[in-house]
Amino acid sequence: MMNFKVENLDKSEVARSYRISEAAELLGISIPTLRMYEREGLILPFRRGSKHRRFADSDIERIRNIRMMINTEKISIAGIKRLYALIPCWKIKNCSEKLKHHCAAFNQHGEPCWMVMPKSLRCSNSDCRLCPVYKDLSDCKTLKQLIARYTNQPEHFVAQPINRSQEPVIHMPEVEIIPEA
Repeated sequence: MMNFKVENLDKSEVARSYRISEAAELLGISIPTLRMYEREGLILPFRRGSKHRRFADSDIERIRNIRMMINTEKISIAGIKRLYALIPCWKIKNCSEKLKHHCAAFNQHGEPCWMVMPKSLRCSNSDCRLCPVYKDLSDCKTLKQLIARYTNQPEHFVAQPINRSQEPVIHMPEVEIIPEA
């Protein structure tokens, strides 16, 4: 488990922080649920000198977005982790090809980059809570836009509706994929 210390945060964020019981009450969820989200790598609460978890307003908003993904979008925790793992952090942080290919986050696909160990040279001395990969990408819409922007689609990729059902057929050279009904 990674500990993010209060010294790295903006003073106003620390002043508005919540204990785990306060955060749970604010969100209408249980304390064990918050701990599970942390254990699964969905959230990174910071800790004071007492080692107790503290949640900033940004954490509360992130958890609300996670709850929306689970309850409204029907995405499982494993699915959310997978989405976070697909974030191309090496592109967002402008890593060189050499750094990218030696980075554990680039070479594995099961966990978000902030949970992957060992950290790359570029990230080893940074606080993941302050990284744009973690702090700016907590909701489905932003994630979807980011993944679309950084996903390279082949030039020959074309989706066209067919028949009356208007189901798209994806045409690629020598491959035709028809989505299931």
